[in-house]
Amino acid sequence: MARSIWSGFLSFGLVSIPVRLYSATQEHEVDFHQFERGTSDRIRYKRINERTGDEVEYDDIVKGHEVTGGEYVIVEKDELEEIAPGRSRALEIEQFVELAEIDPIHFQKSYYLGPGGDDNDTSYALLRTALQKTDRAAVAKFVMRSKEYLACVRASGQVLVLETMYFADEIRDPGKELGDLPKAASKGKQLDMAVDLIEAMTEEWKPKQYHDTYTERVEELVEAKRKGEEVVTESAPAATGVTDLLTALQDSVAAAKKGRAGGARKQAPAKKSAKKKTPAKKSAAKKSAAKKTSAKKRSAA
Repeated sequence: MARSIWSGFLSFGLVSIPVRLYSATQEHEVDFHQFERGTSDRIRYKRINERTGDEVEYDDIVKGHEVTGGEYVIVEKDELEEIAPGRSRALEIEQFVELAEIDPIHFQKSYYLGPGGDDNDTSYALLRTALQKTDRAAVAKFVMRSKEYLACVRASGQVLVLETMYFADEIRDPGKELGDLPKAASKGKQLDMAVDLIEAMTEEWKPKQYHDTYTERVEELVEAKRKGEEVVTESAPAATGVTDLLTALQDSVAAAKKGRAGGARKQAPAKKSAKKKTPAKKSAAKKSAAKKTSAKKRSAA
């Protein structure tokens, strides 16, 4: 069984449920070490005192917050834990909201929220079922690793999922970050074709059909270099010009519809031919049997 990374109590109203937090995801990543170019010498990082040049042990390092130019307030780890001793074990539900109301941009990382003991299975299942029935999500706050998180707790099958979330002031304003953005597309043939293309490419969501192709290419690159083989790179696509946009949309819709129709045709003939094979064999068998009988009659005569 996986090891929990946080444990505490999920509380709403007068109800308190012991829970444990587990990682729900793991990222694909190819491990690389750093070397000095042209050598086999590893590059390693050390915690160095910039004044003395001496290496400092991890346990001897404390945190400092700059208040004015060059002046810092030093804060110990114990002091951070002392300012919220109770909240470090509490997952307090502030309110319930419609799950669809939460913009996915707020979601940060997913965790599984499991029962904290055998004696609270009923209350855990009760909350999970109630969230499923109402299509609601719980908005809560909790402290983990000296940081307060905003969280969304939702039901997913048999488990509660906790999504850590960004606070509103942590999300950047796209207008300030990107400047003037394109206005809404006017009604016209281009918009109609864009909608047709989206409809033609719409399919059922099947997450297992997607995989990390970049990591696979990195692994292939490493293997090719190990064998001394030539590495082939892909060229980046060119942007579609405004004058070519309608033509590109029309060709894309036609290709999408053709691909979907082709897939349907591939399946249909297979079923029909399978049904026709058996009668064909039977008729062939009857003909050969008839030939043998007539041949016997002729020889007897």
